[in-house]
Amino acid sequence: MTTLLVAAVVLLALLGMPLFAAMAGGAMVGFRTTETPLISTAIEIFRLAAQPTMITIPLFTFAGYLMAEARTASRIVRVSRALLGWLPGGLAVVTLAACAFFTTFTGASGVTIIAIGGLLYPVLEKEGYPERFNLGLITSSGSIGLLFPPSLPMIIYGIVYGLSQSPELAMAGAFEIDKFFLAGIAPGLVLVGTLSLFSVMTGIKHNVPRTAFAWGELGAALWEAKWEVPIPVFLLVMIFKGWITVGEAAAVTALYVLVVECFIYRDLKLFGDVPRVAREAMILVGAIFVIICAAMCLTAFFIEADVPGRLYALLDRYIDQRWSFLLVLNIFLLIVGCLMDIFSAILVVVPLITVSAQHFGVDPYHLGIIFLVNLEIGYLTPPFGMNLFIASFRFQKPLVTLVRAVLPFMGLMILVLVVVTYIPWLTVGLLAIIAKIFLGKAASAAP
Repeated sequence: MTTLLVAAVVLLALLGMPLFAAMAGGAMVGFRTTETPLISTAIEIFRLAAQPTMITIPLFTFAGYLMAEARTASRIVRVSRALLGWLPGGLAVVTLAACAFFTTFTGASGVTIIAIGGLLYPVLEKEGYPERFNLGLITSSGSIGLLFPPSLPMIIYGIVYGLSQSPELAMAGAFEIDKFFLAGIAPGLVLVGTLSLFSVMTGIKHNVPRTAFAWGELGAALWEAKWEVPIPVFLLVMIFKGWITVGEAAAVTALYVLVVECFIYRDLKLFGDVPRVAREAMILVGAIFVIICAAMCLTAFFIEADVPGRLYALLDRYIDQRWSFLLVLNIFLLIVGCLMDIFSAILVVVPLITVSAQHFGVDPYHLGIIFLVNLEIGYLTPPFGMNLFIASFRFQKPLVTLVRAVLPFMGLMILVLVVVTYIPWLTVGLLAIIAKIFLGKAASAAP
């Protein structure tokens, strides 16, 4: 009977059953095999709902959608162009910066590709950038902001990792999301810097026109965007100085953005536009929450069946070095990243790898950054990378064209992944220094 149920779930998944339903069905079948009461699923969902940081997801998403719907993109692009337009390939660097800004708040690269891509793609073409470069740049840029606070995947990773810590690791110190925000800054800058260097080289190669630097234009652009540009900085300062918690920061950000867009810039009408934007944002949030609940049920079964322990035993049999574990982990996560959305991947895979990572001495913050960089690349990995389909739809280009366009960017991102993976100082070392300054305590929770 159990075999038939498993076969039915697999068959339905192959026929297109929603991923959350497949995960929930797999969890129920798994609990049946272990004779565990299904009430365990409700317990897991309640344990998840009790996490105080869960409230940040709808609030940050709402703020991001408000800015995407308003003229924030135009103002951020103007600031970036005034600041960086004098560089060779300056407009391409502007695209990277603007996309990174938006992805930090929405956590959904599709929104970034549609909002920023639709605005900048015609401009890039007009300036003389090659079409393939333009497509690859915008498609790749849709996910590069996931390492900067207040990225939703970082928040969800922190929640899931905190729930899946082993007792030994929990005793060594709880995983703190505010410090995880700090851990992503240096690797995120390395990633953006690498792609920016490639953009500069492309600008030089194709002799793309530059925009002369003018203090007057920069001042005017900053003045126009003065209510929006400082948001990430204010968030970091308030959180890391201990003035507000992450949850309170999300509420403050949502209220602040609502006031700015509706009453200062007046880009949105409070009763005409805001309800529609809120509905669109909460559709995404609802989808995330459904996936989270289903994935947590599946994770509960994995833990009940001691899948993490068995996985570690298997790895321990064939892998005895930390570097080889990280290599296998990266290959595995690249495959996962192109097959699953980032939220499902975090919820399902993180609990499976925490035990093995702990035994191989991988710092939890370092592990989180490796995880997210892999999933950023997974957005671009053919044949199922999500960004490929979104960009193909948005720009009306064949999928094969998008795959060819992103290959150079994927190669550079994989190079950054190697650097981030095997030079943990970029994450852990800098985190310890910054945390000492801001928080007055050590950053690593690893034993």
